[in-house]
Amino acid sequence: MADILPTPETVIKNGATYARDLLERVLTSFLGGFLAGIVITQPLDASMWYTALSAGTAAAVSLVKGILARARDVTNSASLARGV
Repeated sequence: MADILPTPETVIKNGATYARDLLERVLTSFLGGFLAGIVITQPLDASMWYTALSAGTAAAVSLVKGILARARDVTNSASLARGV
């Protein structure tokens, strides 16, 4: 039975790898959404708050997707692709 369960070190290492991957994906989604929002809001003279809101929405969607990916398959990745 001891061979079936992972060691605590493995669990912590795998959790840290997943958390780092998820954080990277959420931050890049936010930055991408923010930059895309700037490109749209500048010519239209729209509020920068709309840009921040759209970027935050993109980051929230990325966070939920990453959590669902982890729940779907036990991996160290926040990706929905198999084998990542």
